[in-house]
Amino acid sequence: MIRLALAAGLLLGFAIPASAQTTLRVGDQKGNSQAVMEAAGVLKDVPYKIEWKEFPAAAPLLEALGAGAIETGLVGDAPFTFAAAANVPVKAIAAVRQSRDGLAVLVREQSPIKSFDDLRGKKIATGRGSIGHQLILAALEARGWKVDDVQIAFLAPSDAKVAYTQGAVDAWSTWEPYVSQEEVLFKSRRVITGEGLTPGLGFQVATPIAIRDKRPELEDFVRRLAAARAWSAGNVGSYAETWGKLMNIPTAVPLNWLTRAKIRITPIDDDVVADEQKTIDLYFRAGLIKQNLNAADIVDRSFSEAIGKGAGL
Repeated sequence: MIRLALAAGLLLGFAIPASAQTTLRVGDQKGNSQAVMEAAGVLKDVPYKIEWKEFPAAAPLLEALGAGAIETGLVGDAPFTFAAAANVPVKAIAAVRQSRDGLAVLVREQSPIKSFDDLRGKKIATGRGSIGHQLILAALEARGWKVDDVQIAFLAPSDAKVAYTQGAVDAWSTWEPYVSQEEVLFKSRRVITGEGLTPGLGFQVATPIAIRDKRPELEDFVRRLAAARAWSAGNVGSYAETWGKLMNIPTAVPLNWLTRAKIRITPIDDDVVADEQKTIDLYFRAGLIKQNLNAADIVDRSFSEAIGKGAGL
């Protein structure tokens, strides 16, 4: 009944005639938007075609967006900042809020490392410009350490996993669902999380051209996405089971992730802009970006009504 009500509510006020069906090319990361939208049943009767493209991380997703291969996608605040500073044509149109416990630096079960302080001089794998990179920088800054007080090995998630498992690196700074997968299946330990260090923001982003030419589709998409996340918050167990089947991963992994994540889609408001500015400032201080961007210039608040309708705000 909840799914039907959500789906019915999403269609109210939608303004695309069936005869004018278009295609929205959407980038996704492992088990995120498409999985939750399918589980919530909000992809039924979409009056346009959604062409999904899955990426292992935000960096290649943003590269595809910059190249015009996709028009919208879900990314973390750190890679979004990195892309915007590199003049990728991208705007944040919706925010993703969640707990910061799923952004973590992991060590193997038998590692002698007990805290982030023990990582001084050690090697940590993560993606360049990723939220894992952001966590390392924030942890270093909080301790008054220099960037070279740890060795950062910039690797894609699949390569980082291999290096971490084989002991070629001492730790892995990563995000969900990789964190829960390592914790549940391989007994890895979190030695630090993003709690109190990073804003924990994600963004649904889009190209300026898509915002101009496919606004009705984008409004409908973020409305459905917000509704799906609202549904998942009240149906963690069933969503975790569905997610596990879709990804061919034991249910215990998504249950660990989703129970603590409390993911929700929110409009871009003053708090979101302020938190994004913190990420920009951190990257600027670290020398990762050369221009101190104004967060207000790289977001688009005009999708707030659509998000609010989907989230029931």
